[in-house]
Amino acid sequence: MSVPPSPATQSLEPPSGNPQEPIEGLATWLEDGSKDASELAPSRQRRLLLSYGLGDAGTGMAASLIGFYLFIFYTAAAGLPAWMAGLVLMLARLWDAVNDPLVGWLSDRTRSRWGPRLPWIVCSAVPLGLAMAAMWWLPPGNAWVKVVVFVLISIVANSLYTCVNLPYSALAAELTTNTELRTRLNTSRFTGSIIASLVGIVLGGLLLKDHHNAASFLRVGMISGVLITLSTLACGWGIAPVAMRCQQPSPSPGATRRLLRQVGNNRRFVMVLGLYLLLWCALQLMQTAALIFLPVVMRVPEDWSNWILLPFQLSTLVGLQLWNLVSQRAGRLAALHWGSALWIGGCLLAMVLVPLDSALGAPTAPANLLRLAALVVAILVVGLGASTAYLIPWSLLPDAIDADAEKPAGLYSAWMVFAQKICISVALFLFGNLMSLTGYAASRGILQPASALTAIRLCMGLIPAVLVVLALVVMRRWPSQPSGALPAA
Repeated sequence: MSVPPSPATQSLEPPSGNPQEPIEGLATWLEDGSKDASELAPSRQRRLLLSYGLGDAGTGMAASLIGFYLFIFYTAAAGLPAWMAGLVLMLARLWDAVNDPLVGWLSDRTRSRWGPRLPWIVCSAVPLGLAMAAMWWLPPGNAWVKVVVFVLISIVANSLYTCVNLPYSALAAELTTNTELRTRLNTSRFTGSIIASLVGIVLGGLLLKDHHNAASFLRVGMISGVLITLSTLACGWGIAPVAMRCQQPSPSPGATRRLLRQVGNNRRFVMVLGLYLLLWCALQLMQTAALIFLPVVMRVPEDWSNWILLPFQLSTLVGLQLWNLVSQRAGRLAALHWGSALWIGGCLLAMVLVPLDSALGAPTAPANLLRLAALVVAILVVGLGASTAYLIPWSLLPDAIDADAEKPAGLYSAWMVFAQKICISVALFLFGNLMSLTGYAASRGILQPASALTAIRLCMGLIPAVLVVLALVVMRRWPSQPSGALPAA
């Protein structure tokens, strides 16, 4: 991998090198030297979609475990106050955001016989698995020592996460110029992510029955680290024949200020960015609050709460397939509007759910079963709607990239993720402080004050619903036709 002092112009010619090397054999995988994935035979398109889906399986599992369990690990297992846990999450996310533009800029300018993206994905796979496992290690020392260690480990892990996920994300716009196939690639991507998240939730349900047991979190981290590495390497191997010959960026020399103006002046990108920020802040807030909402507000037994996350992931998986079909038949904005309506409805339902009553006996008592059923319905509706946060922004991003003559997919993907992580870091910090200010304590058996219960309900209901409404407002002037898209094959 190398980064030249001056960017080269775009080249779609086959990589140079010894014709006897294995890379030529991979190149013949493409029929007639085709460089756009839409030209592949159907069987090879299916292989590409499957392989591309594996790329977000590892990082998706990591993101899911972090989203659902890391706040609980910091507060219940490590014993940090809620505001300290929020501080760690914010600092880690801020660094994670800072390194995105750098990796995007570097990957756009990387020149290798494997193309600009694959070296980043493959070379970072093993270190990423190790670092993600280390995130769940509980260091000795007082609270501030733990904070420092957690932040340092998170910086390393998040940097490696970016080195895999950002070049990988940029490939969706480069593998093909066909709008329908781009949507299918993103559907495959997030299908792999959600299936891996389901595996993560199963691991959590089996191994994290006691949220105060730090050793169980480390076991989950080690298993997930192995799966993250294997799925990332499998993705790199599967997409290599297409990725090394597909459309590549043609960045021109320029200062950072010019690049910022270039991104900021792209109206389509600004709208996609606003949509992505608002939807993902809503989703991240609900993920972080979920494992507090279930046992504390709804009084679901702690060992049950891990498993109740499964309906959310399953409905999200179904939602991805549903909104993919709706996008193809009625358009991506129609899918966004219908999915958002379900999401808002599920959030409002979460505001009025009646908790289980311990006085009635076990959760399986008839009256409690009705309350549990209402909770599961709310979770299913939210998951079905929230799947739009995965699919729609990333399926619209290639349209924004096509509106730029240079088509620097790495740059746009970087700024998209950069802004998302900044917003999420602030949201998580505010969530941790809100929990502390309202009197929430992560100790088992403590009766939480009414102010904390209200705050948790707001974080699961009204606040996410408002963010989703604002996202729809942002998209009200989206152009009806994609820029530079080819007709569907």
